[in-house]
Amino acid sequence: MFAVMKTGGKQYKVASGDILRVEKLAADAGETVQFNDILMIGGTVGAPLVEGAGVQAEVIDQVKGVKTINYVRRRRKHSSKRTKGHRQQLTLIRVTELLESGADASGVKAAVGAGSVSASAVAAAAPAPKAAKPAKKAAPAAEAQAADATGTKPGNLLTEAREGGADDLKKISGVGPKLEGLLNSNGVFHFDQIAAWGPEEIVYMDDLLSFKGRIERDNWIAQATEFAAEKE
Repeated sequence: MFAVMKTGGKQYKVASGDILRVEKLAADAGETVQFNDILMIGGTVGAPLVEGAGVQAEVIDQVKGVKTINYVRRRRKHSSKRTKGHRQQLTLIRVTELLESGADASGVKAAVGAGSVSASAVAAAAPAPKAAKPAKKAAPAAEAQAADATGTKPGNLLTEAREGGADDLKKISGVGPKLEGLLNSNGVFHFDQIAAWGPEEIVYMDDLLSFKGRIERDNWIAQATEFAAEKE
């Protein structure tokens, strides 16, 4: 028997025992996760999903894909040329069981992508929901969004630009006037601030500013490090 499941925006035809790489999941090696978006299993075709079906798999390791090289040339405004590499973060899994029914009551942790894990997705992936917290006093939109952000808040955020003025963050590929304004409003004014972010701080800024993986896709850290070095 085989199933067709969907994860990370892709579809996979799987059978018990198959080993495959999928978009990175929020799970550690040795954990068992369950994929609930099942398009087809056995002789049952979903409309669009098969209700109650699931695919369980064991996480073997967190790996990286083949390195790709991109050549970037910005002709007009900045007249810059650079090459940048990227290795997609993936999760290596082994399919252990195909469930034609009863997956919604299995109690196995749901497979959730790590690149854009929101607070609601983390709650949905947990085996049992946590008790609701007491209602908090209403906060401004930016503060409320920050309270829901995952990851770790960068410790180098500023209330205003340093002496000499803010850096032109639009030099970073993928940052336009709107994103620059969002970065400034959240305490980011200089290249060296971005260059110092670690993985958990990237997740926090992705979630806070709704970048959804853009920081890693456009390699902001390497670009910011290069521009910061040019200022020295």
